[in-house]
Amino acid sequence: MDPLRRRQRPAGEHAVIGALRQFRSFDRPIQLLQVNQVGINLGFYMLMPYLAHHLATGAGLAAWAIGLILGLRNMSQQGMFLVGGSLADRLGYKPMIMMGCALRTVGFALFGLTTSLPLLALAALLTGFAGALFNPAARAYLACEAGERKVEAFAVFNVFYQGGILLGPLVGVALLSVGFTAVCLSAAAIFAALTVLQGRYLPKRRVMDRDERQPVLRDWKRAFGDRAFLSFATAMIASYGLSYQMYLGVPLEVQRTGGGDGGVTALYALSALLGIAGQVRLTAWCAARWTRGQAITRGLALMGLAFTPMAVAVSPPWSMLPAVACSILLTLGTMIAFPFEMATIADMAGDRLIGTYYGVYNLLSGVGILAGNLLAGALVDVARSSGWANLPWLLL
Repeated sequence: MDPLRRRQRPAGEHAVIGALRQFRSFDRPIQLLQVNQVGINLGFYMLMPYLAHHLATGAGLAAWAIGLILGLRNMSQQGMFLVGGSLADRLGYKPMIMMGCALRTVGFALFGLTTSLPLLALAALLTGFAGALFNPAARAYLACEAGERKVEAFAVFNVFYQGGILLGPLVGVALLSVGFTAVCLSAAAIFAALTVLQGRYLPKRRVMDRDERQPVLRDWKRAFGDRAFLSFATAMIASYGLSYQMYLGVPLEVQRTGGGDGGVTALYALSALLGIAGQVRLTAWCAARWTRGQAITRGLALMGLAFTPMAVAVSPPWSMLPAVACSILLTLGTMIAFPFEMATIADMAGDRLIGTYYGVYNLLSGVGILAGNLLAGALVDVARSSGWANLPWLLL
């Protein structure tokens, strides 16, 4: 056999090897943060997709109570991002990452050990607040540690992020054969292990000295008064309204066209695999040709154009092809914009308030997600009642 041919590898394998090589090129703190992220998403996605069904059948809760618990989890995370970011700037990134993982350990264990509505509500609050603590802190730590290599670091970050999303539901559905309690306790064990791992190996970063600290409200006033940052964050609200249609609009369209739960799962797997196999190469390609602003702009444009296949679809109603095309384009647009977007926020924040800026940004992103979901849901209802099936995708 030709030795050159024997050494050839599939393109996807080359991409994964490239991502691992990029991962190894960073210092240990960044490597640990990447591993931490895949663990966070593994634990989260092995439990959360199956929580609503458990609350209905295992805990016997009414629909309003299930909505309350899921709403409390989302509200306590999105609403507390600003607090979590400020605490990270003042108390240190490492303590907030550890505290977030520890709180999620308790919250996930509670989900599996109780059917009491008050305790389940407490579990939801702890789980959400945990995300508000470690999310801005981890991104701020990564941005500080990466220095001039922020874009590369966030590209690898998204590879591990997508890896956790891909593996989590698979592990969760396998553990469901044992029982939902096993799923919850396994997820809690992952977060407990992450807490210990970071406590042992993640170095502390310098925090503000007392004479550097200003009142928290003054820090928030600076962030909300930074016109360039606030304009950027406001413009990016739309991107989150679009990208989160992967969890609402696109699945509803798949169900409408007969794809069922299996079709929805396949789309999520496809999106995650694109991120794992292509993120590092795509980011390198964009960085070599475009400025950060151009990359973000073109990523956003692609996210908007992603809905064109469903808006102009004339295929039979049972065809999933428009939804598949939308998912691919939406994922690619997000992959293009994300690393440059995260690096831009850190550069705008300077050295002192990176956690606070990420907190504000995540808070505004949550507004985008809520507004996008309300708009898309209302449009889908109008489309069903009017017979204009393409209306939601045309307006998106």
